[in-house]
Amino acid sequence: MTRSNPTLAIACAVCMSVGASLALAQQAPDDGPRYVDGTNLVLPDNYREWTFLGAGLGMTYAEEGDGTADGVPGVGSQLFSNVFVNPSSYRGFMETGVWPDRTTFVLEFRQSASEVSINEAGWFQTELLMLEAEVKDARFPDGWAFFEFGRADDLADAAEPLTGERVAPCIECHTEHTAVERTFVQFYPTALEAAREHGTLKPGF
Repeated sequence: MTRSNPTLAIACAVCMSVGASLALAQQAPDDGPRYVDGTNLVLPDNYREWTFLGAGLGMTYAEEGDGTADGVPGVGSQLFSNVFVNPSSYRGFMETGVWPDRTTFVLEFRQSASEVSINEAGWFQTELLMLEAEVKDARFPDGWAFFEFGRADDLADAAEPLTGERVAPCIECHTEHTAVERTFVQFYPTALEAAREHGTLKPGF
């Protein structure tokens, strides 16, 4: 009759657990940015499966009544903006309060509607208007880059990083008015809580 060896059984279980973890790590997809021609960001076609950070309705950085919303000229004030981030970077931020290198944000603008179907008040999201992105990547001169994929009826498969006068307002705004690094964490409730816990908020937040 053979007696079981509890020490051996525990050791085997630990080895199996470590092996499974390594296998999962090896199989985990890289959800960070992909580029063509070195720095042109490929539009992530599955960004709506990423972590949803938050939404805004009718938000604008411009003076009231100038015909802009969310920085997009030519649209009404009731415009939705949705922000998504790649899941691995969100997990990293929740653990540290800092966005890891290769963090990718996708900013989605959608039209809104009211008093449709059974809805009698309030606003809901409708068709896609345009897409933008922001990436934290040490490959770029100051570690961050901004991209525009264009309007929904003519989205680019890949976008060049904005440069010169086109990116200057983005850099200024994302430097002076953001709560953590160059990101508007003050508008993302769960990320804001993590930043407070880790003490990574800028002074004033």
